[in-house]
Amino acid sequence: MKTSKFLAIDLGASSGRGIVGTFDGEKITLKENHRFPNEPVMAAGQYTWDILRIFHEIKNSIRKCALGDDRDIKSIGIDTWGVDFGLLDKNGHLLGNPVHYRDARNDEMPEYAAKIVDPAYVYEKTGIQVVDFNTLYQLLAVKKDSPELLDAATDMLFVPDLLNYFLTGVKQTEYTIASTSQLLDAKARDWSYDLIEKFGLPKKLFSKIVMPSTTVGPLRSDVLEEVGGIDAKVVSVAAHDTGSAVMAVPATGEKFIWISSGTWSIMGTEAKEPVINEASHRCNFTNEGGAEHTIRFSKNITGLWLEQESRRQWIREGEELSFAELSKMAVAAKPFKCFIDPDDARFAAPGNLPKRIVEYCRETGQDVPETKGEIVRTILESLALKYRATVDMIDELSGERLPSINVVGGGTQEKPLMQFTANACGRPVSAGPIEATALGNIVAQAIAAGEIKDVRQGREVIANSFDISVYEPKDTAAWDDAYETFKKVTKC
Repeated sequence: MKTSKFLAIDLGASSGRGIVGTFDGEKITLKENHRFPNEPVMAAGQYTWDILRIFHEIKNSIRKCALGDDRDIKSIGIDTWGVDFGLLDKNGHLLGNPVHYRDARNDEMPEYAAKIVDPAYVYEKTGIQVVDFNTLYQLLAVKKDSPELLDAATDMLFVPDLLNYFLTGVKQTEYTIASTSQLLDAKARDWSYDLIEKFGLPKKLFSKIVMPSTTVGPLRSDVLEEVGGIDAKVVSVAAHDTGSAVMAVPATGEKFIWISSGTWSIMGTEAKEPVINEASHRCNFTNEGGAEHTIRFSKNITGLWLEQESRRQWIREGEELSFAELSKMAVAAKPFKCFIDPDDARFAAPGNLPKRIVEYCRETGQDVPETKGEIVRTILESLALKYRATVDMIDELSGERLPSINVVGGGTQEKPLMQFTANACGRPVSAGPIEATALGNIVAQAIAAGEIKDVRQGREVIANSFDISVYEPKDTAAWDDAYETFKKVTKC
């Protein structure tokens, strides 16, 4: 049976991987060929990405294909986090390392932008929720503090597009990553030059937008000299990692809710057109781009960060407990003892989260969790009930009750949370696959190669390739009662 291979470069905020996906016409299998740290660098008071080191490691991943059994890969696709970018001068050279979205330059920029253009007008155009690190605010920070950079720049490329440019010499902007900028017209699926002009940003920076599964081009000759003989093109995949993850949701119908679950939870639905109105603005929903001109109508929620950071605190205190052990302790703990709002600002910073959880419960007049199992159960139940609150908003804003929930990503390994989510939301939860982002990347490449027809077929292939666990709702009356208490103590 003829097989096709594709190399997915999946870049996260702390590490990157090269993953070879092999498609035999029915199933996809994955093999990691390279893993490397992605460590931001603080230099001269600015927090930046070490983009040239990242590029070097991408070439190492390609070289391993060229020197091994995967020299026959058809293409290469890159997905990353959103919003961050690099600026190029007239000679196509980088004007500086891309600045990290957590850099202090973004502080108070939404307030600064609001003095220039009414935020309600910006939302009406873009449908994007206000987050201080959106590309719009980063560009305004450059314009305010370093205008000479914008004067010297001829192109702005988001991180995955910049890396594609380094590989091929072609400058273009992929749709899903552009949609994170808060400068894309959500309805037109193109740059909002109206907003760009109102904010006084140079129009020359914004390159042609292309859809996922668009071929960028062949590798540059100098790249080929470094990596060895390999006949692989570069493809623009759904370059925003959540866009790739949603492509890999193995849903059986067109209407469903998805959760990309990990340190963060991103929860939403797939829509044909953006949902932009007073209610969606008030509820802080965002309209980001998806494959095949779709919209990811979604909301960011704090995810398993709460459990991860609690575990780190207990390790600092000398007790090394695995996630499996913590899950077992949580299941054994008393249900519905107390609740927290996972998105409360006090839980955002690293440190002693168990202490802050106890303080939150005491301040809200609840029973205080006394054991590690009770703390973890509080976290997992509260996350599930936060999902319920978000599901209710999605149902209201979409005008119908969506029948099921699909969860993808590393959070699917937290089985109690999956069951709690089904219970709290009163609808079945399908959990898996874990490697959704890499799979969406590979499916986009396979579509570009003509090996898979479209996203729907890609989802069928993924469902046929990986085990998907289904959790049916249980004890829904008790969870409905818990939800009423949760709303009172959290104001969610």
